Amino acid sequence: MPLFSKFVVALTVVGRAAAFGRIGARAGALRVRSGGDTRLHSAVATAGTPTKLGDPQEFLDSVDVFIFDCDGVIWKGDSLIDRVPAVLKKLRELGKRIFFVTNNSTKSRKGYKKKFEGLGLEVEPEEIFSSSFAAAAYLEQTKFKDTGKKVYIIGEVGIEDELDLIGVPHIGAGADSAKAPNMKPGGKLDVDEDIGAVVVGFDREVNYYKIQTAQLAINELGAEFIATNLDAVTHLTDAQEWAGNGAMVGAIKGCTGREPTLVGKPSPLMIDYMEEKFGLDRARICMVGDRLDTDILFGNDNGLKSCLTLSGVTTEEKLLSPENKVIPDFYVDSIADYL
Repeated sequence: MPLFSKFVVALTVVGRAAAFGRIGARAGALRVRSGGDTRLHSAVATAGTPTKLGDPQEFLDSVDVFIFDCDGVIWKGDSLIDRVPAVLKKLRELGKRIFFVTNNSTKSRKGYKKKFEGLGLEVEPEEIFSSSFAAAAYLEQTKFKDTGKKVYIIGEVGIEDELDLIGVPHIGAGADSAKAPNMKPGGKLDVDEDIGAVVVGFDREVNYYKIQTAQLAINELGAEFIATNLDAVTHLTDAQEWAGNGAMVGAIKGCTGREPTLVGKPSPLMIDYMEEKFGLDRARICMVGDRLDTDILFGNDNGLKSCLTLSGVTTEEKLLSPENKVIPDFYVDSIADYL
């Protein structure tokens, strides 16, 4: 049985992101059609004024399940954010279920478990969901393996590992990091004609060879264009923000004129899976993240409570700006405010 028994739909949120699926009550009117390459158009508007969390007890009593983003919430780069272990310990003692959902595709779920352990955090494998997992789950749900085609990867080992687990053949990624196309007169890049999908995830070794291969596969072979996420910046170190996967996806959008199928947040693929697998009640789930356009939109669009933490990329000034239309239920300086 596929990981997801529900149908998959795609959508574009104007000025925000492309995503899949079921839209919560706080989203604008959308035209939903089934199919992996269908897109919708809407301006998402979330009315209201952000509320800074005061006494956390009433909030904690209203939530049974916490879904945490990782970068900017649990850690920044390879450094834990202050008091995170104490917060997780308290929530578990209160009987709360905890999951970690990250748009970072550089690691598989197994790889993320190792990172948690390296930071001194005990986390079960089934509590971890990454966009690399979501990409594999989407390909499995759409029966890509039955096509006999390959996936071309712009990305890192996390995507490779997850595709290996479901038996989907793939090329590219690290194997193409040192390659350069022949651009002398008459030169061309020969692309594998068996490529049926291009998955674009964060790639610290992205190069022109990979971009050209993806362009040819999509434009000439009709390969499906799949993005793990559209994050503009990411946390590679705790010293500054770094260009995120939005830069890689943007390069492919620019040379193909195509919008990708998005599988990471704010797509509902992972929450649909979690709800079905664990029997969760969305009304009792809170999404906690540091990004408005992915984490908070994911919560708001999928019928969850949402809490923004200012420990990552979003400032209080940006949150409270009249231009911001994505409003969390609550916001905190960091999840230490839950203590």
